[in-house]
This record gives sequence, structure tokens and C-alpha cells, in this order.
Amino acid sequence: MANWIPKAYKVIKEENVAARMRDGVTLYADVYRPDAPGQYPVILMRTPYGREATAPNAKRFVPYGYVLVTQDTRARFGSEGDSYYPLIHEAIDGYDTVEWAARLPWCDGRVGTYGQSYLCAVQYLMAPTRPPHLRAMFATSAPSDWHECWVYRGAGVLDFGWLLPYCLMMTPDQLKRKGARHLLETIRTYYPNQAEMNLWDGLKEEHFRHLPIYDWAERLQDSVPYLKDYFDHPEEDGYWHQLNVRRQADQVSVPIFHLASWYDGFLEGGLHYFSAIRQHGMTAEARAGQRLMVGPWPHLYPYDAPSSQVGELDLGPEAMVRVGDMAIRWFNYWLKDIDSGVAEEKPVNIFVMGDNSWRQEDDWPLARAKYTPFYLHSGGRANTLNGDGILSRISPENEERSDSFVYDPDDPVPTRGGSQLGPNPTGPCDQRRVETRQDVLVYSSEPLTDDLEITGPLSAQLFAASSATDTDFTVKVVDVWPNGYAQNIQDGIIRARYRSSKTHPSLLTPGEVYEYTIDLWATSHVVKPGHRLRVEVSSSNFPHYDRNLNTGGALFKESNFKRATQTIFHDAAHPSRVILPVIPR
Repeated sequence: MANWIPKAYKVIKEENVAARMRDGVTLYADVYRPDAPGQYPVILMRTPYGREATAPNAKRFVPYGYVLVTQDTRARFGSEGDSYYPLIHEAIDGYDTVEWAARLPWCDGRVGTYGQSYLCAVQYLMAPTRPPHLRAMFATSAPSDWHECWVYRGAGVLDFGWLLPYCLMMTPDQLKRKGARHLLETIRTYYPNQAEMNLWDGLKEEHFRHLPIYDWAERLQDSVPYLKDYFDHPEEDGYWHQLNVRRQADQVSVPIFHLASWYDGFLEGGLHYFSAIRQHGMTAEARAGQRLMVGPWPHLYPYDAPSSQVGELDLGPEAMVRVGDMAIRWFNYWLKDIDSGVAEEKPVNIFVMGDNSWRQEDDWPLARAKYTPFYLHSGGRANTLNGDGILSRISPENEERSDSFVYDPDDPVPTRGGSQLGPNPTGPCDQRRVETRQDVLVYSSEPLTDDLEITGPLSAQLFAASSATDTDFTVKVVDVWPNGYAQNIQDGIIRARYRSSKTHPSLLTPGEVYEYTIDLWATSHVVKPGHRLRVEVSSSNFPHYDRNLNTGGALFKESNFKRATQTIFHDAAHPSRVILPVIPR
């Protein structure tokens, strides 16, 4: 334990240290090191948000005998580069930077990487390149499939409430680099006070409603040229394959601590990359060295100010976690050969909501999960939480009346919490305001008599018809408390033209019944006795996801829209249901 005690090092800062990439571009970093002789392991953080924002990490790592290197990524802030294009340079630049850092006079030749969000993305992308001096990663909250979970959800559905404000946030630095000061006036339309610019401050509903969406690519072409490419590639094609690190899991040879969150829009990354490397990693050490921890938080969990508040709920003291302390334990083991207990821990640690406690597991998904269907029933009037929709484990045996609603793109169902990265609020929020709408079908179980634990991947299978040639269907799983509070657990969406393939769209025949499989990602949540389990079905979740205009036309390029009549079937021939991973208690 003596090795865990921080020493009274003073921090020496070396500013604007140049690292030359293989193509001649120079990236600049700040180096924070102990004021003592010797060599130490390096912790590397690479960021597009300005390296000064990472400076507080020096107080975290340097006292424990680490050198912290914080670098501006290519074409951002102090680093060279013609134009910022997210992600595509990070694998090679990451490799080159690790090897450069290992040669610094203060480095003992061992390098670890650390960071959250994009600072995690650069780690995931670099991992398959295997820099020889890279020893371990601590990676928090990034996609492993950037089509599925960076720009789109599934295929063709824009994660719009995240994408638009993110692009605007990244714009000012790009325009300043180009000297395009007159164009900054465009940004001030959305961010009147740039000094206090926040991802979603200044954006109003009218900005998300603007049609055609493609206009945003033209408005931001001088600062966000890649937005056009995003819009032009709604399918899971080769453009996105180069950024799908799950496909490269067999090239990973480094231990990674994956930290994810149930209400995070990037939940996909930690779960899937962990599982893929555990199964296909290049070496036995890499396969055994993966760790997964999933908390109850939304995106951007506060590292240095732990909170038990998640959305509208307080999830108790166990939700308060000091991530920095966990990272020190991880790096002490892999970079300093200190027996910190890492090797003896189980590979999976999940926060079980409802119980509001942590539980260690041997695998993900849990092998003991029983994938259990919960079926939709009604007398044909499931609209709103006051309708006759029922959810049960009993499959429909006879004919049941279908449920219908009208989806109007001009009056979409509003986003209410959930795993989106914006707009606020995120996390668990009361859904009753949404459930009073006629275009939301609501199916509720009887009050439970025993705990119902749902831990693992969730999905829905809907049998539905539409009067449109293309439309969307959404599903949300909800925990209804005895007082009526409707806590969202997880949700998903599908664009009808991609119901059968993410690469080959196919329009609908109006009135024909199709089966839709909707990925609801994953959770760990216990529905308590006296609570009800609820499922919502609708066709929009805006502005989290862009609106389907119901025309079947070119995505993002149309301004006209029409209403669609949607019919959900749940009879013996069309057993619409959600499939939940039930854990025996």
C-alpha cells in the first residue's frame, strides 16, 4: 500500500512540445512531470478540445509518479493540419504519438492512454495498430462502431440532437484557423456568447426543425466539411467500415479498461468492444486483460465531482464513483507492476439500477440471462397511458384488435431524457407527459409481485403497417412506480426502409404488414414489487432523432412531409413483443 501513497512532487510543465507525425505534420503537447530525477511511465491524453482542458489531470497522475502528456489532435488548436476531419487520422497519429512519448527523456518506455468521449475514441481507434510501447488503456465512453453510435442509430436515423450541436461546437476553432472571421457571425447566431459556449446553448427547436436537413452541410461547409459525407452515407458502407474497430478486435493486444454508462449515447462502444476483444483479441493476455464497468450515468460523468444524481433521480451513494482512483489502480498494475488487486477482480462490474448497487460478473452478456418475451395486448385503444394497452408474458392466442395512431412529422413526440447526448435533460425522466399523446401507444403490466431483473441486451419485434412508403417506429421500455412516475429504462428506433438491411434500403408497400426488429441496446435494471413494466410504441423521438418525413424520398434532402397512419398488430399471427434478458433472482 505504500506505493499507493502520492508523493509530494512538484509538477514541472513543459509547454508546446513538438511531435512530428510520419507525414510531416507536427502535433503539439504539454508535458507534466515530477520535479525529481528519474524516468516514469507516461499517461497520454489526446484531445480535439484544447489541451489546457486536460491540465487538471496532472494533479491526478504526477503525484503517483507518472508523466502526463496532453496533446492537441491534428488540425485542432495548437497542432498543425489543414482541416479537421474527426477520427480518420487518430489511429496513425495515436501510434506515432505513443512511440514519440516513449522516447521522451522522462519516460521509462511504458505508455498508457486515458480519456473520455473523443479522448476515448482516439484510444479505441489506435488499439488495433499496436504501438510497441503501449501497455494499457483506460477508455471511457466512445463508440466502437461509428456508424451505429456516432452519427446514426441503426441505419438512416440521424442522432440529430447530438450531431448538430456538436458540429457547431467544433466550428469556431476551425474558422479561426482559416481566418474566416466573417463566418463566425454565423456561429454567433446560435452561440451569442462564445466565451460561455455550451453544446446546446443557443440552439432552439426551430434550428432542429429546419428542412431540408442537408442545408446544414452547406451552412457549415467551411468548418465542418465532413458533415456532407455523413449525410451522404446513411448506410453501413465502406465509408464507415474503416471506423468500425469491432471488425479489428483480433488485432488488439493491449489490456483495456472499458468504462460505460447505461444512459450514455455511446453505450454501444464499451459493451461491444469489450466483448469482441474478449472473444477475438490477438493474445491471451489481451483477451484476459479486458475489463468492463458500466455505471448508471449519462455521458460525461464528472470525474472529480462524483454525484449520485442521474437525470431526475438520486441513485444512492454507490453511484458516486471516483474514476481517477480506479485509473490509478489500473495503471499501477500495468505500468508499475504494483499488485493493486486488478488481476484478481472479475472482468465485469455493473451497476444494477433499482437495487442501486454494484455487482461483479464473469461475462457480458450474462450467461444465465433468460431471454423472455413480453407481449403487447389491447382491445384496439392502447393510445395514451389511459388506454387499454396491456403487457404480459402470455402470447396472443386469438385475434386481437390492432392499435393505430397518426404520426405527423410537424408534431413529433418530444425527446424526454434517455441515452441521447443532448438536448438536456438526459438519463431517467418522467415519461407521463409523453404518454398523454394520442400518437403514443402504451402497454402496461399488472403490478409485479416479485423483483424482475432485466440485465443484458434488449430488443423488440413489432408487426406493423403504415400508409407511408417509409416511416419510423420507436419503442421505449419504462418502469412505472406505484406513484405513477414513469422511469425510462431504454429505447430504440428503426427506419422502415432499412428494416431488412443496413446497406440496401427497400421502401414499403402502404398497408402491408412487416416485421421490424428494433435494437434497444442494453441495461441492468430491477423492476420492484408494486411497480409495473411498460412499453411505449410510437414513430418519433425528436430532436434526439431526425424526423422521418414519410415520403420515401432522398434522406435529408426533402422539405415536404405528410402524415402517416401507423397500425401495430398483436394477434396470434403477429405477436408483437419486447424480448428482455431476465436474470433469475
